[in-house]
Amino acid sequence: MRPRAAVTALAVPFLPLLCTALTGCSGDTGADSVRPAKPAESKSARGTEQSEQAAPTKPRTVEEFLARAKEAMSGMKGWSFAVKGREGLTMQGRENAATYTATVRRTTGEPRTLHSTGTIHSKGVGKPEEIFVVDGTAYVKEGGSGADWKHGPVSDPEFANKVEDPVAALDLFRGYAADKEWGGGISLIRSGAQLELRARTASAALSKVRERDVVKKAVRELDPTLEQLRAAGVTASESRITVERVEESLVLDASTYRIRSHAFRCAFRIPYGGQTIRYSQDVTEHAEGPFTGTIALPPTVRAIRG
Repeated sequence: MRPRAAVTALAVPFLPLLCTALTGCSGDTGADSVRPAKPAESKSARGTEQSEQAAPTKPRTVEEFLARAKEAMSGMKGWSFAVKGREGLTMQGRENAATYTATVRRTTGEPRTLHSTGTIHSKGVGKPEEIFVVDGTAYVKEGGSGADWKHGPVSDPEFANKVEDPVAALDLFRGYAADKEWGGGISLIRSGAQLELRARTASAALSKVRERDVVKKAVRELDPTLEQLRAAGVTASESRITVERVEESLVLDASTYRIRSHAFRCAFRIPYGGQTIRYSQDVTEHAEGPFTGTIALPPTVRAIRG
Protein backbone atom coordinates (compact mmCIF):
# COMPACT_ATOMS: atom_id res chain seq x y z
CA MET A 1 0.00 0.00 0.00
CA ARG A 2 1.17 3.48 0.84
CA PRO A 3 3.36 6.09 -0.81
CA ARG A 4 5.44 3.36 -2.09
CA ALA A 5 8.28 4.87 -3.73
CA ALA A 6 10.73 7.32 -2.81
CA VAL A 7 12.02 8.50 0.47
CA THR A 8 15.35 8.99 -1.14
CA ALA A 9 18.13 9.57 1.34
CA LEU A 10 18.12 10.39 4.96
CA ALA A 11 21.35 12.37 5.10
CA VAL A 12 23.03 11.77 8.41
CA PRO A 13 26.81 12.33 8.67
CA PHE A 14 27.53 8.90 10.15
CA LEU A 15 25.10 7.01 7.88
CA PRO A 16 25.41 8.47 4.37
CA LEU A 17 23.75 5.53 2.64
CA LEU A 18 20.85 5.12 5.02
CA CYS A 19 18.22 4.66 2.37
CA THR A 20 18.16 5.24 -1.37
CA ALA A 21 14.45 4.58 -1.86
CA LEU A 22 11.42 3.80 0.24
CA THR A 23 10.10 1.97 -2.20
CA GLY A 24 -18.19 -2.83 21.20
CA CYS A 25 -20.48 -0.58 19.62
CA SER A 26 -22.01 2.04 21.90
CA GLY A 27 -25.54 3.22 21.26
CA ASP A 28 -28.39 1.20 19.79
CA THR A 29 -27.02 -1.71 17.81
CA GLY A 30 -29.23 -4.48 19.19
CA ALA A 31 -32.13 -6.14 17.39
CA ASP A 32 -35.54 -4.53 17.75
CA SER A 33 -37.73 -6.37 20.28
CA VAL A 34 -40.97 -7.85 18.93
CA ARG A 35 -43.89 -8.92 21.15
CA PRO A 36 -46.37 -11.59 20.04
CA ALA A 37 -49.78 -10.25 19.06
CA LYS A 38 -52.61 -10.54 21.59
CA PRO A 39 -55.95 -11.92 20.41
CA ALA A 40 -57.69 -8.60 21.16
CA GLU A 41 -55.30 -6.51 19.06
CA SER A 42 -56.56 -5.00 15.84
CA LYS A 43 -55.60 -6.09 12.33
CA SER A 44 -53.58 -2.90 11.88
CA ALA A 45 -51.60 -3.65 15.01
CA ARG A 46 -50.92 -7.18 13.81
CA GLY A 47 -49.87 -5.82 10.41
CA THR A 48 -47.41 -3.42 12.01
CA GLU A 49 -45.99 -6.22 14.10
CA GLN A 50 -45.59 -8.49 11.10
CA SER A 51 -43.76 -5.67 9.32
CA GLU A 52 -41.39 -5.37 12.25
CA GLN A 53 -40.77 -9.10 12.17
CA ALA A 54 -40.00 -8.96 8.44
CA ALA A 55 -37.47 -6.15 8.84
CA PRO A 56 -33.86 -7.28 8.95
CA THR A 57 -32.30 -7.28 12.38
CA LYS A 58 -29.56 -4.79 13.09
CA PRO A 59 -26.02 -6.17 13.14
CA ARG A 60 -24.34 -6.42 16.51
CA THR A 61 -21.00 -8.18 16.11
CA VAL A 62 -17.96 -7.21 14.08
CA GLU A 63 -18.61 -10.10 11.72
CA GLU A 64 -22.24 -9.03 11.21
CA PHE A 65 -21.25 -5.43 10.45
CA LEU A 66 -18.65 -6.61 7.96
CA ALA A 67 -21.14 -8.91 6.24
CA ARG A 68 -23.68 -6.08 5.98
CA ALA A 69 -21.00 -3.73 4.63
CA LYS A 70 -19.93 -6.23 2.00
CA GLU A 71 -23.54 -6.62 0.90
CA ALA A 72 -23.99 -2.84 0.73
CA MET A 73 -20.80 -2.27 -1.28
CA SER A 74 -21.72 -5.08 -3.68
CA GLY A 75 -24.99 -3.32 -4.44
CA MET A 76 -23.24 -0.89 -6.79
CA LYS A 77 -21.23 -1.61 -9.92
CA GLY A 78 -18.15 0.05 -8.48
CA TRP A 79 -16.74 2.72 -6.18
CA SER A 80 -14.32 5.62 -6.36
CA PHE A 81 -11.91 6.58 -3.56
CA ALA A 82 -9.52 9.47 -2.93
CA VAL A 83 -6.21 8.30 -1.45
CA LYS A 84 -3.63 10.25 0.53
CA GLY A 85 -0.49 8.73 2.01
CA ARG A 86 2.78 9.60 3.66
CA GLU A 87 5.89 7.54 4.36
CA GLY A 88 9.02 8.71 6.12
CA LEU A 89 12.28 8.01 7.93
CA THR A 90 13.42 10.14 10.88
CA MET A 91 16.75 10.19 12.70
CA GLN A 92 18.20 12.79 15.06
CA GLY A 93 15.27 15.07 14.31
CA ARG A 94 15.91 14.97 10.57
CA GLU A 95 13.22 13.51 8.36
CA ASN A 96 12.99 12.44 4.77
CA ALA A 97 9.47 11.74 3.53
CA ALA A 98 7.42 10.97 0.46
CA THR A 99 3.71 11.65 -0.02
CA TYR A 100 1.20 10.10 -2.36
CA THR A 101 -2.16 11.17 -3.76
CA ALA A 102 -4.38 9.12 -6.06
CA THR A 103 -7.86 8.35 -7.30
CA VAL A 104 -8.84 4.68 -7.17
CA ARG A 105 -11.77 3.21 -9.07
CA ARG A 106 -12.74 -0.34 -8.25
CA THR A 107 -15.49 -2.62 -9.57
CA THR A 108 -17.35 -4.97 -7.26
CA GLY A 109 -18.08 -7.86 -9.61
CA GLU A 110 -15.90 -10.81 -10.50
CA PRO A 111 -13.23 -10.71 -11.60
CA ARG A 112 -12.15 -7.70 -9.60
CA THR A 113 -10.83 -4.82 -11.67
CA LEU A 114 -9.13 -1.73 -10.30
CA HIS A 115 -7.59 1.38 -11.82
CA SER A 116 -5.52 3.91 -9.91
CA THR A 117 -3.93 7.14 -11.11
CA GLY A 118 -1.77 9.15 -8.75
CA THR A 119 1.42 11.02 -8.06
CA ILE A 120 4.33 10.31 -5.73
CA HIS A 121 5.86 13.50 -4.29
CA SER A 122 9.42 13.50 -2.97
CA LYS A 123 11.95 16.33 -2.58
CA GLY A 124 9.70 18.71 -4.46
CA VAL A 125 9.38 16.43 -7.47
CA GLY A 126 6.20 14.64 -8.53
CA LYS A 127 6.28 11.31 -10.35
CA PRO A 128 3.08 9.94 -11.89
CA GLU A 129 1.99 6.40 -11.16
CA GLU A 130 -0.72 4.29 -12.80
CA ILE A 131 -1.96 0.89 -11.66
CA PHE A 132 -4.38 -1.67 -13.08
CA VAL A 133 -5.51 -4.88 -11.38
CA VAL A 134 -7.26 -7.45 -13.56
CA ASP A 135 -7.74 -11.19 -12.94
CA GLY A 136 -5.40 -11.15 -9.94
CA THR A 137 -2.54 -9.49 -11.82
CA ALA A 138 -1.25 -6.00 -11.08
CA TYR A 139 0.22 -3.76 -13.80
CA VAL A 140 2.24 -0.80 -12.56
CA LYS A 141 3.85 2.13 -14.38
CA GLU A 142 5.87 4.70 -12.46
CA GLY A 143 6.89 7.70 -14.52
CA GLY A 144 5.68 9.44 -17.66
CA SER A 145 4.34 8.04 -20.90
CA GLY A 146 7.69 6.51 -21.84
CA ALA A 147 8.00 4.43 -18.66
CA ASP A 148 7.73 0.66 -18.82
CA TRP A 149 4.93 -1.36 -17.29
CA LYS A 150 5.79 -3.90 -14.61
CA HIS A 151 3.42 -6.71 -13.76
CA GLY A 152 3.02 -9.58 -11.33
CA PRO A 153 0.46 -11.32 -9.11
CA VAL A 154 -1.24 -8.95 -6.73
CA SER A 155 -0.41 -11.43 -3.96
CA ASP A 156 3.31 -10.68 -4.46
CA PRO A 157 4.41 -8.25 -1.69
CA GLU A 158 6.09 -6.00 -4.25
CA PHE A 159 2.75 -5.38 -5.94
CA ALA A 160 0.50 -5.81 -2.90
CA ASN A 161 2.27 -2.82 -1.33
CA LYS A 162 1.30 -0.67 -4.32
CA VAL A 163 -2.40 -1.49 -4.56
CA GLU A 164 -4.90 0.54 -2.52
CA ASP A 165 -8.22 -1.32 -2.28
CA PRO A 166 -10.54 -0.18 0.54
CA VAL A 167 -13.23 -2.72 -0.42
CA ALA A 168 -10.74 -5.55 0.12
CA ALA A 169 -10.29 -4.26 3.69
CA LEU A 170 -13.63 -5.88 4.53
CA ASP A 171 -12.08 -9.32 4.06
CA LEU A 172 -8.95 -8.26 5.94
CA PHE A 173 -11.02 -7.27 8.97
CA ARG A 174 -12.87 -10.58 8.86
CA GLY A 175 -9.46 -12.21 9.10
CA TYR A 176 -8.48 -9.97 12.01
CA ALA A 177 -11.67 -10.90 13.86
CA ALA A 178 -10.96 -14.60 13.33
CA ASP A 179 -7.32 -14.26 14.45
CA LYS A 180 -6.88 -15.58 18.01
CA GLU A 181 -4.69 -12.59 18.79
CA TRP A 182 -7.35 -10.17 17.55
CA GLY A 183 -10.61 -11.95 18.39
CA GLY A 184 -12.50 -9.57 20.66
CA GLY A 185 -9.73 -7.01 20.20
CA ILE A 186 -11.37 -5.09 17.36
CA SER A 187 -13.07 -1.99 18.72
CA LEU A 188 -16.52 -1.14 17.42
CA ILE A 189 -17.35 2.52 18.03
CA ARG A 190 -20.50 4.47 17.13
CA SER A 191 -20.04 8.19 16.60
CA GLY A 192 -22.99 10.10 15.20
CA ALA A 193 -23.87 8.81 11.74
CA GLN A 194 -20.88 6.51 11.44
CA LEU A 195 -19.43 3.30 12.85
CA GLU A 196 -15.72 2.66 13.20
CA LEU A 197 -14.07 -0.74 13.35
CA ARG A 198 -10.54 -0.42 14.67
CA ALA A 199 -7.71 -2.94 15.09
CA ARG A 200 -4.49 -1.94 16.79
CA THR A 201 -1.53 -3.32 18.66
CA ALA A 202 0.24 -1.85 21.66
CA SER A 203 3.94 -1.06 21.54
CA ALA A 204 6.03 -4.24 21.69
CA ALA A 205 9.14 -5.88 20.31
CA LEU A 206 8.54 -6.88 16.70
CA SER A 207 9.53 -10.48 17.44
CA LYS A 208 6.64 -10.77 19.94
CA VAL A 209 3.81 -9.52 17.71
CA ARG A 210 4.91 -10.16 14.13
CA GLU A 211 2.50 -13.12 13.72
CA ARG A 212 -0.58 -10.97 14.24
CA ASP A 213 -2.25 -10.40 10.88
CA VAL A 214 -2.37 -6.62 11.04
CA VAL A 215 1.32 -6.53 12.06
CA LYS A 216 2.24 -8.85 9.19
CA LYS A 217 0.75 -6.26 6.88
CA ALA A 218 2.86 -3.50 8.46
CA VAL A 219 6.01 -5.61 8.26
CA ARG A 220 5.35 -6.20 4.56
CA GLU A 221 5.38 -2.42 4.16
CA LEU A 222 8.56 -2.02 6.23
CA ASP A 223 10.55 -4.82 4.57
CA PRO A 224 11.78 -2.97 1.41
CA THR A 225 13.17 -0.14 3.54
CA LEU A 226 14.58 -2.52 6.14
CA GLU A 227 16.46 -4.40 3.42
CA GLN A 228 18.13 -1.16 2.35
CA LEU A 229 18.95 -0.26 5.92
CA ARG A 230 20.57 -3.69 6.36
CA ALA A 231 22.68 -3.05 3.28
CA ALA A 232 23.73 0.29 4.77
CA GLY A 233 24.90 -1.35 8.00
CA VAL A 234 21.83 -1.30 10.23
CA THR A 235 21.93 -4.73 11.85
CA ALA A 236 19.30 -4.56 14.63
CA SER A 237 17.49 -7.87 15.09
CA GLU A 238 13.70 -8.14 15.23
CA SER A 239 13.88 -8.51 19.02
CA ARG A 240 15.42 -5.01 19.14
CA ILE A 241 13.08 -3.40 16.61
CA THR A 242 10.04 -1.91 18.35
CA VAL A 243 6.56 -1.76 16.91
CA GLU A 244 5.60 1.70 18.12
CA ARG A 245 2.10 1.42 16.68
CA VAL A 246 0.04 -0.44 14.13
CA GLU A 247 -3.52 0.71 13.66
CA GLU A 248 -6.08 0.04 10.96
CA SER A 249 -9.60 1.44 10.89
CA LEU A 250 -12.66 1.01 8.73
CA VAL A 251 -15.42 3.62 8.98
CA LEU A 252 -18.94 2.65 7.84
CA ASP A 253 -22.07 4.72 7.36
CA ALA A 254 -24.34 3.84 10.31
CA SER A 255 -27.45 3.69 8.12
CA THR A 256 -26.29 2.18 4.83
CA TYR A 257 -23.20 0.30 6.13
CA ARG A 258 -21.27 1.51 3.10
CA ILE A 259 -17.57 2.28 3.54
CA ARG A 260 -16.84 5.93 4.27
CA SER A 261 -13.12 5.61 4.78
CA HIS A 262 -10.27 3.23 5.48
CA ALA A 263 -6.98 4.10 7.18
CA PHE A 264 -3.73 2.32 7.97
CA ARG A 265 -0.98 3.69 10.20
CA CYS A 266 2.21 2.13 11.44
CA ALA A 267 5.51 3.16 13.01
CA PHE A 268 8.65 1.22 13.90
CA ARG A 269 11.73 2.24 15.91
CA ILE A 270 15.00 0.71 14.73
CA PRO A 271 18.12 1.14 16.90
CA TYR A 272 21.37 2.14 15.22
CA GLY A 273 24.64 3.42 16.67
CA GLY A 274 23.11 4.60 19.93
CA GLN A 275 20.38 6.43 18.03
CA THR A 276 16.94 5.46 16.73
CA ILE A 277 15.71 5.40 13.16
CA ARG A 278 11.93 5.81 13.02
CA TYR A 279 9.98 4.48 10.04
CA SER A 280 6.36 5.63 9.71
CA GLN A 281 3.52 5.32 7.28
CA ASP A 282 0.02 6.82 7.20
CA VAL A 283 -2.55 6.20 4.46
CA THR A 284 -6.22 7.21 4.31
CA GLU A 285 -8.79 6.38 1.64
CA HIS A 286 -12.06 8.32 1.50
CA ALA A 287 -15.09 7.16 -0.49
CA GLU A 288 -16.07 9.63 -3.20
CA GLY A 289 -19.16 7.75 -4.44
CA PRO A 290 -20.32 5.08 -6.87
CA PHE A 291 -18.35 4.34 -10.03
CA THR A 292 -20.48 3.27 -13.00
CA GLY A 293 -17.85 3.14 -15.73
CA THR A 294 -15.75 0.28 -17.01
CA ILE A 295 -12.07 -0.50 -16.47
CA ALA A 296 -10.20 -1.64 -19.56
CA LEU A 297 -6.50 -2.22 -20.00
CA PRO A 298 -4.82 0.08 -22.54
CA PRO A 299 -3.22 -1.49 -25.64
CA THR A 300 0.29 -1.35 -24.19
CA VAL A 301 -0.83 -3.43 -21.20
CA ARG A 302 -2.90 -5.83 -23.27
CA ALA A 303 0.25 -6.53 -25.25
CA ILE A 304 1.95 -7.63 -22.02
CA ARG A 305 -0.89 -10.04 -21.28
CA GLY A 306 -0.53 -11.56 -24.75
